[in-house]
Amino acid sequence: MRKKILIISGGISKERVISLDTGRQVAKELKKNGFVVKTTEPNFGLIKKIKLFKPNIIFNALHGQFGEDGYIQTILEAIKIPYTHSGVISSILAMDKVLSKKIFIKEKILTPKFIEYFFNKTNSKIIKEIEKKLKFPVVIKPINEGSSVNVFICTKSNIIKNLKKLENYKRIIIEEFIPGREIQAAIINKKKLGAIELEPKRKFYDFQAKYNPKAKTQHIIPVDITKKQMAKVSYIALKAHKLLKCRGVSRSDFRFYKNKFYLLETNTQPGMTSLSLVPEIAKFNNITFKNLIKKILKDASINK
Repeated sequence: MRKKILIISGGISKERVISLDTGRQVAKELKKNGFVVKTTEPNFGLIKKIKLFKPNIIFNALHGQFGEDGYIQTILEAIKIPYTHSGVISSILAMDKVLSKKIFIKEKILTPKFIEYFFNKTNSKIIKEIEKKLKFPVVIKPINEGSSVNVFICTKSNIIKNLKKLENYKRIIIEEFIPGREIQAAIINKKKLGAIELEPKRKFYDFQAKYNPKAKTQHIIPVDITKKQMAKVSYIALKAHKLLKCRGVSRSDFRFYKNKFYLLETNTQPGMTSLSLVPEIAKFNNITFKNLIKKILKDASINK
């Protein structure tokens, strides 16, 4: 009897379009390989659809809020059907940039210095705090968004203007800006998958640079670093994957500056679109998209 896979994609986050694309790519591959596939949105009818379809595995193709922050994972745990990617606690920790950075710091993983900001200080006070603890330029971003949504590189002259753009979040992170090379490393089934370097034509690797083909971001693989450096960045990515108790696939984002790797964040729901990095890293390492999906399905579980 053919296995049934229910793909959950779309959702309400700012990464909805990316999630839908991931869902389409995964569904296409699974159908080609004999699975019975159904795709659904995470709406009020979700539980009913799951009960009617009775899937063997649920493939979580959601990105951003609700999809990779522990919410959908909590619902899926209650249903007791194995689902892909990380579980509840891991998703919460990885999605919350402050919580994950505190874990990285405690475990001696190099990560940019930061300030957690609640919009509770005067303009002059926050500028003084930045100058004392971080120095300009800085990066400001929501604590729980992915795909570089609403990320700004700020100088002293534009910090207040950009902070106002994020007021609806109530809580954000102000982070030391690390120049250097953009390198991302992937893990699959607790094993090192490889790395890729990105050279965006834009100011930095933001949402447009990631998903708009017109942005012409250059993907460089193999990465031009030594074997020792490659081993180092892969080791840190695996360490972060294990510390956060990730499951299936994860992708860790780094800045490489003055021979040091700074871990920016670990993503528990990396994209599976035609422009996504994990499939590209896998392909370079002789893992087809079909086998990548199989590896993700293999790690599907509950109570983790």
